[in-house]
Amino acid sequence: MDGKFFSRGKIQDFKKELAEADAKDKKHTKRKQILKKIVANITMGNDMSPLFREVIACMPIQVLEIKKMVYLYLVSYGRSKPDDIQYAVTYFLTDCNDRNPLIRALAIRTMAYIPLPLVIGSLVEPLRHCLRDADPYVRKTAAICVAKLYVYDAKLVDKEGFITMLKDLLADSNPTVVANAVAALMEISERSEDISLKLNYTVASKLVGALGECSEWGQIYILDSLLSFVPQSSMESEAICERILPRLQHANSAVVLTTIKILMYNMNYISDNEVKEHLCKKMGPPLVTLLASGPEVQYVTLRNILLIIQRRPSVLKNDVKVFFCKYNDPIYVKLAKLEIMYRLARDDNYRAVLTELQEYATEVDIDFVRKAVRTIGRLAIKVPAASRASIAALLSLMESKISYVTQEVTVVIKDIFRRYPNQYESVIPTLCANMDDLTEPEAKAAMVWIAGQYADRIDNSIELLEDLSYTFLEDAVEVQLALLTAIVKAFIRKPEEAKDLVSKVLKWATEEVDNPDLRDRGFMYWRLLSTNAGAAKDIVLSEKPPISTETDRMDRGALDQLLLHAGTLGSIYHKSPETFIRNAKPKWLADSPALNHASRHALLMAEEAARPATLATGSIEPPPAPRRLSPVPNEGEDGTLAGPIASHAPEDSPENDLLGGGEDDGNGEISPNPATINAALDPYASLEQAFGSSAYSAGAQKPVGLKENDLLF
Repeated sequence: MDGKFFSRGKIQDFKKELAEADAKDKKHTKRKQILKKIVANITMGNDMSPLFREVIACMPIQVLEIKKMVYLYLVSYGRSKPDDIQYAVTYFLTDCNDRNPLIRALAIRTMAYIPLPLVIGSLVEPLRHCLRDADPYVRKTAAICVAKLYVYDAKLVDKEGFITMLKDLLADSNPTVVANAVAALMEISERSEDISLKLNYTVASKLVGALGECSEWGQIYILDSLLSFVPQSSMESEAICERILPRLQHANSAVVLTTIKILMYNMNYISDNEVKEHLCKKMGPPLVTLLASGPEVQYVTLRNILLIIQRRPSVLKNDVKVFFCKYNDPIYVKLAKLEIMYRLARDDNYRAVLTELQEYATEVDIDFVRKAVRTIGRLAIKVPAASRASIAALLSLMESKISYVTQEVTVVIKDIFRRYPNQYESVIPTLCANMDDLTEPEAKAAMVWIAGQYADRIDNSIELLEDLSYTFLEDAVEVQLALLTAIVKAFIRKPEEAKDLVSKVLKWATEEVDNPDLRDRGFMYWRLLSTNAGAAKDIVLSEKPPISTETDRMDRGALDQLLLHAGTLGSIYHKSPETFIRNAKPKWLADSPALNHASRHALLMAEEAARPATLATGSIEPPPAPRRLSPVPNEGEDGTLAGPIASHAPEDSPENDLLGGGEDDGNGEISPNPATINAALDPYASLEQAFGSSAYSAGAQKPVGLKENDLLF
């Protein structure tokens, strides 16, 4: 439309111009100009609804261009004019019987866009005739109208037999009609609780046969419908896969991703590993080709690739260099590529990946640098052969003295220590030398963990922890929790040196901090240290299992479910659509004799996890049996208790009393008896001095400074 029409017009002027339009103008040139101005004003957001009757008066004019503009106007304002729409219904019915198939299709489509009772009631018979129309353009339009009508009145569609007529259109000779019928049936299936689209092998084969003659959107509709086909044998899946493989060469990225979705779906029903390997090799090049598209298409492709390689790593196992970042990639593309590089890294390619990551860690984008440093640490944890080279790379990055780099390096080295205990502790002095640069909670908590975990190997570990604890009351909760645990570890290893520090920090944690988690942990440590030395050592210094990359992997059942949404928003968010789209139906792999064992097991596990736990009618789930619980009177924000602490009676053995020994007086109270501990034999004897006379025991008097409700034990 010419730009001259896009100027704000007045309603009165338009009415006057339409009234004065020359009836003798056989080509209706002036009327066309006026209608174009009206449509342009609608496009600009101006309200043209007062012209409703004047525009309807143009409906009898048998000029296609005028018909299109009038129908566009009715689509915009028809539903807001229930009293005036009756004047248009007669013209609708006339146009539904017009000799021109374009006008018939326009009329039926416009009526479907106006969900008013009068229009819907008048639509039924014309729609029935259009579904059997001789012209395929009218039939394909009518098929979509059935889906629209179902949204407004599902019972009417079912009663009039339109769904059966849609099924008949699946056998239509025109591929475009077939594609629209499939799209309508899928839409109805998505919205209905009772209707579900199920295809057998014969129908699925016919639909695949129509792919070659469909438009790109028609191909997407048909390919998507193949998720409703449940193979009953491996041969059926293989046949469908072979026939849709040519769609991988399509220029439209949506067609390619939808084809890959169907291939991934059918591979769950294929038993021959060689066939699956062949299909994986076929999927790789089209995905790489999509990475040459614009950044938006690249990002969608990368998010889908991230799902695909978790399920089928062999698809792109030799193409890690394709995902190396370019200097002009947007940050969201770079971050997606980093994740895929990490996923594809293994023993024979980690050197190239590590070199690339080191280069990224020197760039100017702070978020990208942080992610690159994190990825180096994750690479060391995932690939044992890369751990030494990764440590060297991280230490070289620390030499830059850039604050945010140093902090990220500290965090990832802590994880490497947990993955490879007793192997790389020689780097601890370097970390300690850069401790003053740590200002972020996560980095500071990581350094605190290292100082506490290796307190016996760091000569001045107590001094380090004391320095770190100067700002204990101002630190983030994450740092406070780490400090509390680290100082208790150091105290157990070096009781004489750390006794004053542990007493001070425990007092802060239990008296001056409001966070319930921190207070509970402080009371727990205090009670544990004051009653049972052996238990304290076993619990606090227990051997932790090494961390691994297994937690990075998505659950197999959830992964299979997400792959059923490849190429959609669900594959970008990595969430099932029902979690963010109202009334969306969840999709699962369908069980059949051809479903392979691993997929069936994952399906059962996913369904079990998704099924809410149920109790028998009228029954109440019993709470776990308490074990000498002392309730916390303080309630949390949600109205629940902040958390009870189990109160265990001290053992009879004097060696278990870290306060200096005690004996039961018969009333459940402990009488202090410092002489029962032999300081020369028990390394924890110094705890009596560490806690002083204010040590807590079951019958001890409440210390000054603590409230009645603060005694959790």
